[in-house]
Amino acid sequence: MLTENKPNDFIREAVAEDLKNGRFDYVRTRLPPEPNGYLHIGHVKAFMIDYLVAKENNGELFLRFDDTNPTKEEVEFVEAIKDDARWLGIVWVKETYASDYFGLLYDWAKRLVSMGKAYVDDQTPEEVSKNRGTLTEPGRNSPFRERSVEENLELLERMKNGEFPDGSRILRAKIDMAHSNINMRDPAMYRILHTPHHRTGDAWKIYPLYDWSHGQNDSMEGITHSLCSLEYEDHRPLYEWFLEQLDVFKPRQIEFARLNMNYTVMSKRKLRRLVEENHVNGWDDPRMPTLRAMRRRGYTAEAILDFIRRVGIAKNYSVTDVALLEACVREDLNKTSLRRMAVIRPLKVVIDNYPDDLVEEMDAINNPEDADAGARKVPFSKVIYIEQDDFRETPPPKYHRLYPGNEVRLRYAYFVKCTHIVKDDAGNIVEVHVEYDPSTRGGDAPNGRKVKSTIHWVSAAHAVEAEIRMYDRLFSKENPEEGEEGFLNCLNAGSLEILTGRVEPSLTTSKTGARYQFERLGYFCVDKDSTAEKPVFNLTVNLKDAWTKAEKRLK
Repeated sequence: MLTENKPNDFIREAVAEDLKNGRFDYVRTRLPPEPNGYLHIGHVKAFMIDYLVAKENNGELFLRFDDTNPTKEEVEFVEAIKDDARWLGIVWVKETYASDYFGLLYDWAKRLVSMGKAYVDDQTPEEVSKNRGTLTEPGRNSPFRERSVEENLELLERMKNGEFPDGSRILRAKIDMAHSNINMRDPAMYRILHTPHHRTGDAWKIYPLYDWSHGQNDSMEGITHSLCSLEYEDHRPLYEWFLEQLDVFKPRQIEFARLNMNYTVMSKRKLRRLVEENHVNGWDDPRMPTLRAMRRRGYTAEAILDFIRRVGIAKNYSVTDVALLEACVREDLNKTSLRRMAVIRPLKVVIDNYPDDLVEEMDAINNPEDADAGARKVPFSKVIYIEQDDFRETPPPKYHRLYPGNEVRLRYAYFVKCTHIVKDDAGNIVEVHVEYDPSTRGGDAPNGRKVKSTIHWVSAAHAVEAEIRMYDRLFSKENPEEGEEGFLNCLNAGSLEILTGRVEPSLTTSKTGARYQFERLGYFCVDKDSTAEKPVFNLTVNLKDAWTKAEKRLK
């Protein structure tokens, strides 16, 4: 699943240099997900960097859940994150939690208080924010900044014991309220929160902030390289300040540009809104960028990892075209997916000169890219279904599919020529009538006669009705967050179309998650809602990149 070719980038160069100069004599990295949601495609990039850097250096990877905010975290997310990581092929040597270190973190906080490097602040959150200053103006010292060590230690203990209400006090590091980096202006370390924790229960009434727990947990675990996204670059001086003051093991933090894709939002807060406000049907809705959703849609781990490899590691912000991800999926599925015939918008076709009771079995190739995939038998009879798009009463220029008087090839079957059509009272075409040439069985004419088009079909008597869910991009704008209207105002109203189609009878026994190429249509995956009586298929990706072509036509 993972490439053995070791790439080179600024992170790997830094790790190699640290090993060469003796800063570290081993490599240990960590995955630090917060269990407040499901992994999305952006997390995959970070996860794979951590995993591969450790793997390539014969090092270790820890999976450490940053469970410091009990108001948003759930065991469900913990298990889902582990399952998704395993699906990607990631292996870790130890599973830990920030909550494992709550006691030691508290002891280290008391150490800073005793050193005069931290204090309890009684200001309201609004006052703290107001006094922090701006990028051009220094902040103002808290009136509680010069409390004695003894008073701070007493108040901190009382905070831990739950004697004060939520939000009434915080523990802050004492650094410099005039520092040019706002993150260094007496950052918060602990807040009061009377909320039970999914692992520690009611034991704690105060919880550490990320900037306090993150670096100290790295040190406690002997993490050598803390690899994180670029938004934490401004937090690195604080990361290093805490470690320096405590005089403990000092990991190295290195930042990289996070993954950004067009037509996509990555913010957990925004993804949560999509779910909670019912703009999508849950975290695993195939239109979402979560791994749960991509797995349900039919994306493979191999394709996702290939995409991450192609994107690479950079220091500068950039936006990746989602078409690249779709191309990776398409390329992988082309090699591995069995071919099947399905008609998603059925049009009835009657072969007038075909025997009424005859049923033939046509040989169909399972995958032309894989000689070992073999072939299958597909039933053929007098009445079939074809795609509505494969017939035109009045054909446009260069239209070579079926129309009155034209001859086409039925995939794996016969040449047929349209003789006439039948319409209902409203003028809609309900039946197309054709005649077939018995000498063309298998799709070739003995006299060398050529046709310009081949179309697919299913036998009406044997095909099974199926629900076909046609998914498109969730947002209609390339940058959903651009402009004043907000990301919810550029939702693509056509991102899901549910059709009733017909599929080969063999597909009724397909297992959830099985992937197929529906010939001439695209790649589809069996949905978890599927049953033998009513199969359900999700469009994974079209055979061709329709979006890029449409955009080129507009330019």
